Amino acid sequence: MTTEGELYLGVDGGGTGCRARLVDGAGRRLGDGKAGAANIRLGLDASWRQILVAADEALAEAGLDRRAFPRIHAGLGLAGITDAADAARVVVAAPDFAHVAAETDAHTACLGAFGGRDGAILILGTGSAGYALVGGCGHPIGGWGFEISDDGSGAQLGREAIRAAVRAYDGLGPESDLTRAIMARLGGHPPQVVAWVGGAKPGDYGSLAPTVLDHAGAGDPVATALVQATADHVAHFVDRLLALGAAHDRRGRVALMGGLAPAITGWLAPRTRACLAAPEGDAMDGAILLARRQSAAP
Repeated sequence: MTTEGELYLGVDGGGTGCRARLVDGAGRRLGDGKAGAANIRLGLDASWRQILVAADEALAEAGLDRRAFPRIHAGLGLAGITDAADAARVVVAAPDFAHVAAETDAHTACLGAFGGRDGAILILGTGSAGYALVGGCGHPIGGWGFEISDDGSGAQLGREAIRAAVRAYDGLGPESDLTRAIMARLGGHPPQVVAWVGGAKPGDYGSLAPTVLDHAGAGDPVATALVQATADHVAHFVDRLLALGAAHDRRGRVALMGGLAPAITGWLAPRTRACLAAPEGDAMDGAILLARRQSAAP
């Protein structure tokens, strides 16, 4: 397979990891790569370092290196981008690609899920973000960061598990296998938990979500309540996205994406599950579509 001619790089950068995909002009996949967190709120330089690690892996798989940059059109969907000014800062900091387009990770995920057509997505990963494309216009919902948003996310689920563990330790809430497991993992006593929290990032909180889900699956009452609360947040998101007009043929058109999505789907009420659609592609497909569209624009 030839790698001559124009190339397109799609990047999906989240709070836990970064993925990159390289395709040729015909859309044939040439290589994939992955790296660490690329949320620009963790620092723009740090984000670009991870983007380039993932890009280098994708290039290497295609038998290429950075000498191919001048013919690569890059599309970036990054967590932490909240407005056009953020996107512009990302583009200005880019290396010498042929063209760079940057958007929120929610926008590129929605493009990928519906091939650029109208629809809505809800990303459930370390963070959470909803996004609806209606009449070609984007409507972001949530995704404003761990401190004030991210309902229904892995990070929020991990944080609530810590809160439950500390309440149980103080006798202010029920104790269970989950609360004991969380407390033990973070040092065994509240002072150790406070020290852990002092340096924790959203991804660290999100790393506790699998433990909560495992205990919920085993019937732990505290874990079950936490996961059900997360599912309720997801249902609220879906209702809002539908209200914005993300509907198709009398049915909802909302795709759940992200690492937490498969685990949480089974906890949703039948009414909400009936509104879901399977994504046609992923966020890297959407980032490639973004790169194609913007590089072709006047």
